[in-house]
Amino acid sequence: MIDVTHQISAVRRQVGSRVLEAGEARVVTLSQTYDATVEDLWGACTNAERIPRWFAPVSGELRLGGRYQVEGNAGGTVERCDPPQSFAATWEYGGQVSWIEVRLTAVTQETTRFELDHIAHVDERWEEFGPGAVGVGWDLGLMGLATHLSSGGSLDPKESMAWLGSEEGRRFVTLSSEGWYEASVAAGTAEAAARGAADRTTAAYTGAAPAE
Repeated sequence: MIDVTHQISAVRRQVGSRVLEAGEARVVTLSQTYDATVEDLWGACTNAERIPRWFAPVSGELRLGGRYQVEGNAGGTVERCDPPQSFAATWEYGGQVSWIEVRLTAVTQETTRFELDHIAHVDERWEEFGPGAVGVGWDLGLMGLATHLSSGGSLDPKESMAWLGSEEGRRFVTLSSEGWYEASVAAGTAEAAARGAADRTTAAYTGAAPAE
């Protein structure tokens, strides 16, 4: 599908915090620069016909105030939309509500930086898996976006699932999880806690037993 090492290295990962009305939240941030114009990247991220080519089918109304649902994943409400620079939406899954914010910035006329914040309250899931709880999934999404933009093609869901279970797919997950371990430590998490969370994340995706 893609050069795993190159894709992992192309993404910048950060962990931060934000104070919300309901209390402190963690912010997981991913960014990558793509060979695409702002308008093309905006279309890939917001057009219901293009999103399934790199992410998953989406239904609903992709407009300000509209409700959407990603097949087999989260749904929510579009809370802010400023085309073609940014949008924000709730991310509702498993009875929990978090938020996503996407920003697109032109680097040159033909390259654009994609930046995504996933904002979530600290809960049991965060304590168990750390930033990798959402970070690894978004890493897979950014890989799909890179593949779509470079080829113009579409991902086959069955092939993608088979790849995720392959040796190369497991390597991608492991490297992504390691990247989130490093980002977590850089944000001030104790190394032992960050290591345990990263190992549990890797095990959840690969089916391997976490290290003791």
